[in-house]
Order: sequence, then C-alpha cells, then structure tokens
Amino acid sequence: MNTEEILKDIKRKIRAMVPSSIEITSIEFEAAQLVVYTSNTEELSDNRIIKELAKTFQKHIIVRPDPSILIPPEEAEREIKKIIPDELKIKNIYFDPTSGDVTIEVKEISVEAEQRDELLKEIKRSIGWIPHLIPVPPIPSATIKDILAYQRSIVEDRKQILRQIGKRIHKEVGEHEKWVRLTALGGFREVGRSCSMLSTPVSKVLIDCGMAMGESQGSPYINLPEVLPFDSLDAVVITHAHLDHSAIVPLLYKYGYKGPVYCTYPTRDLMTLLQMDYLKVAASNGSTAPYGSTEIREVIKHSIPLNYGFTTDITPDVRLTLHNAGHILGSAIAHFHIGEGLYNIVFTGDMKYEKTWLFNPTINRFPRIETLVMESTYGSHKDFQPRRRDAPGQLAEDILQGLKKKGKILIPVFAVGRSQEVMVVLEQLIRDGIIPEVPIYLDGMIWEATAIHTAYPQYLNNELKQRILYKNENPFLSPLFERVDSVEKRVEIIDSSSPAIVLATSGMLNGGPVMEYLKEWAPHPENTLIFVGYQAEGTLGKKIQQGLEEIQLGGIKRENIPIRLQVVTLDGFSGHSDRGQLMRYVEKMEPKPERIILCHGEESKCLDLASSIYRKYGIETRALMNLETIRFK
Repeated sequence: MNTEEILKDIKRKIRAMVPSSIEITSIEFEAAQLVVYTSNTEELSDNRIIKELAKTFQKHIIVRPDPSILIPPEEAEREIKKIIPDELKIKNIYFDPTSGDVTIEVKEISVEAEQRDELLKEIKRSIGWIPHLIPVPPIPSATIKDILAYQRSIVEDRKQILRQIGKRIHKEVGEHEKWVRLTALGGFREVGRSCSMLSTPVSKVLIDCGMAMGESQGSPYINLPEVLPFDSLDAVVITHAHLDHSAIVPLLYKYGYKGPVYCTYPTRDLMTLLQMDYLKVAASNGSTAPYGSTEIREVIKHSIPLNYGFTTDITPDVRLTLHNAGHILGSAIAHFHIGEGLYNIVFTGDMKYEKTWLFNPTINRFPRIETLVMESTYGSHKDFQPRRRDAPGQLAEDILQGLKKKGKILIPVFAVGRSQEVMVVLEQLIRDGIIPEVPIYLDGMIWEATAIHTAYPQYLNNELKQRILYKNENPFLSPLFERVDSVEKRVEIIDSSSPAIVLATSGMLNGGPVMEYLKEWAPHPENTLIFVGYQAEGTLGKKIQQGLEEIQLGGIKRENIPIRLQVVTLDGFSGHSDRGQLMRYVEKMEPKPERIILCHGEESKCLDLASSIYRKYGIETRALMNLETIRFK
C-alpha cells in the first residue's frame, strides 16, 4: 500500500473505534504524528480513547481542534483577557494555527495548580484554542520572538511540509536486504566540520553538518555520490548549535534539500542566532557566505524540535531519541533505533560527563546500544583537566592578580555555553566576597544567547533550575552584568582607566568584538587574557596560547601588535569531557556497546583513546578517517 492507502485504512479503523457522538473532521500524518482533528476535543482527548488508538496503530496520536471551532485570534484574545485574573499580568499572547495552540505569557504565575487548570479549561471552552500558560522570560530574546513570528506567517506552508514529511516516514517499503552503514563526512581525526551519514536500504540520515573553525573554514564532504542529490536525504539531526556542527545546514536547502531538521528547541533558536551572526561576520570581513538569510529561514521552516526523552520515527525504519549531552544549552546525544530491533547507534555529539554550573552530566544509559560514536576532543593520555570545583578559585586568583596590577581582564568566550558558565561563576565569586565588585561587560552575542538560556530553565541543572524557578534567584539577571550595545560604549570601556572584566566573542579570537579589546590591551603587561574554552588548531587563540609574541591586525593598513599582556588558560571551564571522563563514560555505560567509533578529536588523540579503550575494556574501538564507510549489519 502507498501512504494514501495506509492513511485511508487508518481513518476507517479510527472512525469505527471512536464513539459516534464524537465528530472527526480530518485525520492526517504530520511528520511522525498521527493528527486527529475534531470538533469535540475534550471528549476525544479522554486518555482511555487515545491510549487505545496509540496501542492499535503504534503511533503517537495528537488531538487538535478543527479550525472551524476556533474563534478568530482578535476575539479570542479579548476572551482570554476577561478570564485571566489581572494579578497574573498578561504580557503576550501567541496563536499557532498550525496546532490550534495559544500560548499566554504572564508576568506572575504564582497560582495553585488546581486554579490554573480551571482557568485553562474555561479558556478552552470559551475560544476552542488549546491554551498554555507560561511565565514571561526574564530577558526578552529577539531571536525567539522573530522565529515565532516567522512561524506564524507560514502556517499553511508548515502544514504542507509536515504532511509531506509524514508521507515519507509512513511509506511502505516492502521486503529488502537489511544493513546499516555509517559514512564519515567530516570531523573524523580532526575537530570541526562534524558530519556523518547513517544509511539503510531505505533511509539516509545526516547527523550534524558543520564547518571547520580554523583557518580553512572548510565544509564536510557532502558532495559525495552517496549523499547527493540532497533531496534524497530523509532527515538531518543536529546535536547542538555550535557552528562546527550546524553552520552548513542552510546550504543543504540552497541546493535542493526539502526534508526536516531534528534538534531540541534551544538548539533551533541558538543555531539560528549563530548562523545569522556567521553571515554578519562574513560580510564584515569582506568575504561571501555560501548561503543567505533565505536559507536560514528554510531551516526554521523545516525544523522539528524535540524534547529530551521523546522518541519519534524520522524515516520508515529509523527512530530517534534525544538525551542531555551536558555540553551547551539543548545539546543532545542522539540515539537511533533502526528497524524492528535490528540495530542501535548512539552519537554523543560534544558532551560533558560531569555536572557543570549549568547542566546535568551527559546520559550514558540506554535501552539498547550496539555502536557508540563518541567525541575525543581531549582523548590523549595527557588531557586531564582540573576538577570543576577548583576552576572558580583559579579564575579568582588570576582576576585578583590582574586587578592588583590595575589592569583589565579580557575573557574571550563562545557566546553560547562558556559565556553563561563564566557569568554564573563570576556572580558567585562577587556575591561571596572572593573578588571585588567590578563592572562585568558582555560584548557580542552574549546577551542574546543568555536571553535564550533564560527562556529554557528546564534544560539547566537541577540546582540552577530550582534557584531560577522557585527561589527567584536568577544569576543571569545580576546588576553586575552590563551589556555593550554600541561601538561608543566599547570605545569608552577600552579607553577607561577603571578596572573591568570583559567577556567578549569570539572565543577563539577569530573575529568579533574581542579583537577590538585585544588590539588596544595586548601591548600592556598589566592586562590579563584568560582563555576558558577550546582553541582549535590554526586559530589566533591557539597561536597566542602557544606563545605568539606579535599579531597583525587591521584592514588595508595592517598593524603589528605586540602580545605583552598576561596569558592564562583555564581548562576547568571546558564543555568537553577530558580523558578521565571519556574513559569513565565508557566504563559506566549501560549496556556496554559492541563497538566504539571515535571522532571530533585530533588524529593523535583519537588513536590514543581508541587504543586505551580497547586495552582496558576489550571493546572494538576505531578512529575512522574522513570518507571511510563502515557497515554494522
């Protein structure tokens, strides 16, 4: 049967199972979900009926109101404002015609659960829309606002896309040979341009699609016959938003890809932020980006965000579950279940197997796993980082020494991840009186990235989540932090003789506002440069770490700038697991994989770690090279 015949058969069976008093107006495949539209949402949403339907069809069932019962948004908004008590202080109301949902942002949400449920029921009865009550994010995010506004403008396009994806997922594939292959397209025996392709006889799934972050700025090998044409790909899965994992995704749409991008909600937002900034940086450097904002909008249009732990079909024979990876906000380990119990593969992406100031440690327990594809950024036997709890003390010591010399403290940071961790630590150090209260300036995309963090407190570690949600203690809102929102403000900070700490992008000194501070402060030995993140080979940050004494900066008229400031590297802030954590991750994994594939590490580190894992645990471990393909089944 083709997809239309399969859906027709499902419709006939559902109508036979549902009481005749419940009017079903339409049944559609929308991506992996089977969506039932009805005029009787409360009756059909009865758990007994839904559970029976899900059990019968082995699919995730969604009940949505038929558009005919939804009153117009303008009228619905007036009704909502009549029902919601004034003390909750409505800030925004967002309608999503694609799902029939309405999201109500309120400044105060301190009502009892029972009262909140009654409010939501009354709203649903009054307007037909399915209401959701959420608190206003404490820092407004322009990125999230723009994404939501764009999605509201493409409702019909979005429905068509989801239905096309649904047809592809639910097509009948018939009898075929059973095999599973992995092709290394980038990020193997190197750091950067991460990209892999998971293939079966009926599916092609791309995992990550990033760019090299050193001098080469190279792309993965996506022009291979195995990958092309791009519209032959069934799905793209992005483990996290950093550009070495996500920068090239818009290019796929430029050259014909029409399928979905699966990631977490924060990854969708942060990925958009970083891709748009990539375009700006390229333009400011006089170079041409390989795609434009039109292609970034296509990524948003085709994104299907998932929560941790939610399992969904993404092709006819591949199911995906995302789990916390502990690296940055929304970073995910991708677990692929292939066929009906045929094979299970886990991709760690970038991970941190240790609780950090922001996140819980990465997950390493799965229902089944045959192959683990694991990062090895710090895989060498020499790559042991300081203990996390020692890092604040080391940071405080370096800051105190710099301030004692009446110098400035410059901390290059990635806008996403390290910025927010350093902010939390600095706020704690000043609150505890360990370092004096000095201005902390945030320059670059840090403020916007932090705003996105405040929108997703549920993705933070348990203690930080408790502080933010239940104790009204949000370290990101500290008055210590001051946004640098203009060139004039930046010049004022650079020229000032007052002590200051500046967090500025980019984290590897390969462009961005940090270069303005470096240019002016580098010649002065009383100043301090503190690295808190990974520095890729070929980047200016790596060269300065290795002892570079002079740099050339400027446009047409290049200036030679001496490096005389104090240079410090603090490894304790890394978002990657060190050698010990990588070994423990494998040791504690349940169940143990039959095979491990290493990636995302320099060649020597991959080979070192592979040898050690095999010797200690007896697990076949390989460091694939780019362009290699391995068959698992």
